[in-house]
Amino acid sequence: MDMIKNSKKVAHVAQVEIHTPLYPAQITEVYDSYWRFAALRQDAFFNRLRNKPYPWSNDTIITKYRFTNVYRASDRVSQYLIRNVIYNNEFPNSPKEVLFRILLFKLFNKIETWELLRERIGLLTFEDYCFSLFDDILTDALIHKKKIYSAAYIMPSGRSTFGFERKHSNHLKLIELMVSEDTHLKLQDANRMQQAFEIIKSFPGLGDFLAYQLLIDINYSPIIDFSESEFVVPGPGAKGGISKCFSDKAGLSDVEVIKLMTDRQELEFERLGLKFNTLWGRPLQLIDCQNIFCEVDKYARVKHPEIKGNSDRSKIKQSYRVNSKALRFWFPPKWGINENIEKEGHLETFK
Repeated sequence: MDMIKNSKKVAHVAQVEIHTPLYPAQITEVYDSYWRFAALRQDAFFNRLRNKPYPWSNDTIITKYRFTNVYRASDRVSQYLIRNVIYNNEFPNSPKEVLFRILLFKLFNKIETWELLRERIGLLTFEDYCFSLFDDILTDALIHKKKIYSAAYIMPSGRSTFGFERKHSNHLKLIELMVSEDTHLKLQDANRMQQAFEIIKSFPGLGDFLAYQLLIDINYSPIIDFSESEFVVPGPGAKGGISKCFSDKAGLSDVEVIKLMTDRQELEFERLGLKFNTLWGRPLQLIDCQNIFCEVDKYARVKHPEIKGNSDRSKIKQSYRVNSKALRFWFPPKWGINENIEKEGHLETFK
C-alpha cells in the first residue's frame, strides 16, 4: 500500500478526504490522549536518561503503571537484543549466525534465558548447536521453577508440528528449521518488507503478530534493511487502541489508520501544543505508532474508563517498578543516530 501523503490541509486515503479534524472519520477524546501520552512517555524516557529524580513524569498514570517506551527499539529487551545479541563482536557475524542468535533470543524474549544459555554453553552458534544440550539446560531451568519465557506475548506451543511435550523443545526445533532452510538468504532476496514478512509467517506457529515482531527484530540487523515505515501489521493491542481513538474510521483499515498517524505526527503535536522529543532526530515509524496504540489501549482504561472500544478490560495489570540495572543506549548503526548519542555523553546510561 502506498503511504498516505502528508499535507497540512488534506490527505487522500482510499478516496476518503480527511481534513483537520479528520472528517469524515470520527474520533474520541482518546485520540488526543494518544498524542499526549506519546509526548509524556517520551519525556519520562529522557528525564530518566538525564538522571532526574523519580518520578520522571507528572502524569500519575504513567508513573504508577508499566508502559513500554514510545520507540520500540528503546525498550530494555530490544536494546539488549541489538547490542548484546546482534552486534556483539564476540560472535560470528555471518547472516546465518546472526539470524540464529536473533531467533534463539526472541522466541523466548527473556534476557535471563539468553544469559543462562551463555553461562552454560559459552558462544551460542549454529555451527556448534546441539539440540539435546540446549533442551536439557532449559528443561532443568523449568524443573527448578525458573521462567524461561517473557510474558510480553504468548508463543504457541508448536506441539502439533514438532511433537514435543515441552514448548521450549518445539521452539528449538523451529529455530533449527528456520536456520537450516537458509531463511537469511530468502530474506535478503526479498524486495519488499511485506515479502519478507510472508517468508517468516510461512513457518509453523508464526501468525501475523509474531511474524511481524520477528521481522522488526531481524530488520535491526545487517541481514535486511527495510524502512520501518514501509509495512505494518496491527496486533491485538493496537486494534484495541484504535477502537478507542476512533468511533468511526470512515472505511479506513487499521493499517491505514496507523499510517495516517505516522504521517500526521508533526501536525498533531503542533495542534495540541506539544513538544515531542524524537529519538535523536528519528521520527516515529509505523512500528512505533502501532506500539503507541497498544499502550494507549491500556492508558485509556484509567484515563478514559467510559470509552470501552472493543474490549471490556478495565484495569492495567502491571505496575511500574524501577529496574536497577544500568543500560547504555545504542541503536542499529544503519539508523545513523548513535553519533548523536555519543555527542551527549551524559545520556549514555541509566539505571
